[in-house]
Amino acid sequence: MAAERLLSTKQAADALGLAERSLSRWAREGRLTPRIETPGGQFRWDLEDLRTQLRALRRKTD
Repeated sequence: MAAERLLSTKQAADALGLAERSLSRWAREGRLTPRIETPGGQFRWDLEDLRTQLRALRRKTD
């Protein structure tokens, strides 16, 4: 079984064409849930899970 690849907020934002600050803010506000939060307070994201969350968030705001 392959290890799960988790991305930093910057990597995830770059992959999705989003601003890193927006992604961090949405996580702090509880709009998005990162896969993990490190002891230092940094978020780690699963890209497919994040895409799913963003689609759901978009549907809520439409």
